[in-house]
Amino acid sequence: MLKMDAPALEAFLRSDFPQVCDEFGIERVDEDGLTVRLRVAERHLRPGGTVSGPSMFGLADVAVYLAILSRIGPVGLSVTTNCSIDFMRKPAAGVDLLCDVHLLKLGRVLAVGDCLIRSEGSDAPVARASLTYSIPPGAV
Repeated sequence: MLKMDAPALEAFLRSDFPQVCDEFGIERVDEDGLTVRLRVAERHLRPGGTVSGPSMFGLADVAVYLAILSRIGPVGLSVTTNCSIDFMRKPAAGVDLLCDVHLLKLGRVLAVGDCLIRSEGSDAPVARASLTYSIPPGAV
């Protein structure tokens, strides 16, 4: 059951993470997971005109965080405890990235999410990530 929809998640980002709220947009939130957009700008690029690895990591991290909050509510102290990311191909130049997240586990203490990141307009993944989050006691 969803506890936060897209407008609630975006409001949470604006209030608790104003430094990044303009970089990300929520495209879809449902029982299966969510899709988050990275609005690619010059600051996300590395030499060669491709999106940097740290920017893709940030997208995956924010996307899993929001997927968890969509299910448990606005628990700001949930934190990343592990991340593994595979970069598979160069993102398309000049387009946003989309991250599709599926929560594999949502327990009382840990949550595990799986991400596929792709360039907008393409189905081919540019990266795959798996993240584990620690949930504060009593949040679930």
